[in-house]
Amino acid sequence: MEPNRPSITPSETLRPATAATGQPLVIPVIEEQAVINREVVESGRVRLAKTVHEREEMLEIPLQHEEVLVERVPVNQFVADGAATPGLRYDGDTTIIPVLREVVVTRLLVVEEIRVTKRTQTTTLTQPITLRHEEIRVDRSSGTEATSAAPGGPPTQ
Repeated sequence: MEPNRPSITPSETLRPATAATGQPLVIPVIEEQAVINREVVESGRVRLAKTVHEREEMLEIPLQHEEVLVERVPVNQFVADGAATPGLRYDGDTTIIPVLREVVVTRLLVVEEIRVTKRTQTTTLTQPITLRHEEIRVDRSSGTEATSAAPGGPPTQ
């Protein structure tokens, strides 16, 4: 039992309460209700400013290109009877292509060989390029400054 509450017997709860005048006693019943409203209040503003910085920088770029050296070498040798016709062959980086001519005697004469050698050259090209980077600046203002500003305008300071 709660200490500040008078005890009520079951017979008292069945009788209607009456005042000293004989009228029924009316006891108001009170109920609380919570009403929640939401309101948007500007508590501050943030202004972002972006700055782009540029700088020149020299960039070294390795480049590759191939050179082909073509060399004509006279041979003037007949192909042996019954031997296979000489074909394309390789000697290291050099490709050897035989050039044949048929002679009236119906023998093959190697007139010359063309030797093709391929070499890869690497050079470095230095070229200026422009590099950019961005910085962001954040300016904050409190709600009191923001409320004194015109709508859509910057805060007054």
